[in-house]
Formats: sequence, C-alpha cells, structure tokens
Amino acid sequence: RQPHQQYWHSLTPNFLIMAIGKNKKGRKGGRKKIIEPMTRKDWYDVQVPSIFNVRNIGKTLVNRTAGLKTSTDALVGRVFEANLADLNKDESLSFRKIKFICEEVQGFNLLTNFHGMDLTRDKLCSLVKKWHTLVEAWCDVKTTDGYVLRLFCIGFTKRRHKQVSKTSYAQGGHVRAIRKKMIEIMTKKASESDLSKLVSEFIPESIGNDIMRACNSIYPLNNVYIRKCKVLRKPKFDLQKLLEAHQGGAAAPAVDEEGLVEELEGTGGRL
Repeated sequence: RQPHQQYWHSLTPNFLIMAIGKNKKGRKGGRKKIIEPMTRKDWYDVQVPSIFNVRNIGKTLVNRTAGLKTSTDALVGRVFEANLADLNKDESLSFRKIKFICEEVQGFNLLTNFHGMDLTRDKLCSLVKKWHTLVEAWCDVKTTDGYVLRLFCIGFTKRRHKQVSKTSYAQGGHVRAIRKKMIEIMTKKASESDLSKLVSEFIPESIGNDIMRACNSIYPLNNVYIRKCKVLRKPKFDLQKLLEAHQGGAAAPAVDEEGLVEELEGTGGRL
C-alpha cells in the first residue's frame, strides 16, 4: 500500500471494511415486463332509448374478460351523462343534462335506460334574481311501470300587469299554497305515465307550464322547471321492456349468442 492508503485504512473501523463488496447479487427474475394497458381493453358503443333523436352517444372502454372478472359485470351499472341539446339536436335545450345507466350488453352495444335529470349550474344561476320570491318543492312519485322517482320543482314569482311596486314578494301563505299545487300536479302526472312518457314530458316543459297555469290564481309565476329528477327504486329487470324502449335502433334485434361465442372464442373477448 501507498503510505496515504495505509493511513486511511488504519482509521477505518473493521465492520465497514468487512461490509465492502457484499450484496453484489442482483434481484431474481429481473424487471417485470411492462404491458401497454390499452392492448387488453375493448371499446363499446353506448345507446340510449328511442325517445331521443340521437341514439348513439359515444363509446366506453372496459378490460376484456379475464378469469372470473367479466367485462359484462364491469359495464352493467355504469352511468353516462349527456346533454339534451346533443341528444335532440336542439341548442335551446342545452341547459338539461340526462343520465343513463347501462342495464344490458349485447355484442359491443350497451343498452341504457333513464337514470336521472338535472339542470346546468349556469341556467340555475341565471334564473335567480333580486326582488322576487323563489319557490321550491319536491316529492316522491311512482310511475305506472313501477319506478319510484324523486322530482324537484323550482319556480319564481313575476311582476303583475301594471305593477308599481319594485318588489314581487309572495307571502308565506302564497308560498305554501304554490308548493302544495306543485306537489299535486307532479304526483298526478307521474301516476298517469310510465317512465318513458314522463321523461318525454320533461323536454317541452309541459309539467312546468301546467304548474304556472294552476298557480296563476294564487300568485303569477314564471320560469317554472322540473329542476331535478332522481331514480330511487326500480322494478325487477325486464329485458323485453328494455328492448321495447330501444326499438327502432341498432340495438333492438336479438343477438345470436351462440354465434357470438364462436366468433370471440380464443380471442379474449366477451364470453
């Protein structure tokens, strides 16, 4: 050793000298092979009921069937949201958002059903004004085909003809009477309709117009909307009813399951 090396070696503790050069072995097996996640996914078309003009609203991704995890289980129950302006090709309806839930998978098509409805935030903010009374009501209703929905209604007082006063505030008694009339009309409409007919009435605001006419004798209203709709309970799943709701589109014809299995066998598809 050189003199300076001998000096530093004498200063180094014995346990550090023994540790040098150990643990040189690499890990067993090396690095795990990285697989691109998109190679084991499939694209599915999302289809909505035939009451809307545009039936195909987009696509969704899901992992292929592997072992006990099937792609169908991953897709059924998936919720999609679409704007009513895109569904009916009418920009004047852009303030409504509709939710759909996947209930059945046929081939690479997802058959969805109505799951909820809401107003956009900017529309709600544009309705609220000073010097007016906001009246809200909600109730649980049951349709003829067994769906239990929760409907929320919103309305605003308006100025009377030749009104001089700056404000248009309704008294507490007026508000209670208007709220009672809102609940009565919503319950009556829902109890006379099935789900698809009730959803089709949301689009032209027919329920809001009925409430405005009925409440005119209590206090004049304007901007009355079904603000929100939630599906609370559903009847037992019926494939035939779902296919009837989708009739007239690509998803309506029955799929030959045996042919589908033969075509996808060994390809990692939906089996």
